[in-house]
Amino acid sequence: MSQTSHQYDQVIQRCKELFEKKNHDYGSAWRILRPSSLTDQIFIKANRIRTIQETGNSQVGEGIEDEFVGIINYCVMALIQLTEPAHEGSTHESNDWLMGRYGSWVSKTKALMEAKNHDYGEAWRDMRISSLTDLILMKLLRVKQIEDHKGKTLVSEGLEANFQDMLNYSVFALILMREEVK
Repeated sequence: MSQTSHQYDQVIQRCKELFEKKNHDYGSAWRILRPSSLTDQIFIKANRIRTIQETGNSQVGEGIEDEFVGIINYCVMALIQLTEPAHEGSTHESNDWLMGRYGSWVSKTKALMEAKNHDYGEAWRDMRISSLTDLILMKLLRVKQIEDHKGKTLVSEGLEANFQDMLNYSVFALILMREEVK
């Protein structure tokens, strides 16, 4: 499990660095997006991953790894938007504020991963990356359904848990992709 924790931190560090660089270039303009718009952005990325996995062909410069990184960062954005909705002036959040929220959500999501890893015995290590992609797409369809019901569920976990799961599945995919290269 300590290996997973270390690998998780490495993946997140890469994602966090990109998030911070994009924040430098674009600011927090993404704060204008509604959570449903972020859901759609994640869907586009996950669908592209699946298309590349099925065809074995990418005609755009970014590969599957870049898309999983994008899913991670969009999931963090969605978690921030769900818990701290944008208000007037929030498209000019400070870097410290944003990175603090980023770190907080990643910490909560890693703790969730560690708890599930304990219970499931790191079963994800025996999964195919394509299965992780399919799980992300399934979670996205669930999220869309929950959003269409204005966040109300009868027995299901809510939006936050689904975004956290997608974030964790993306981290797992990136870890497995690195291990395949070795």
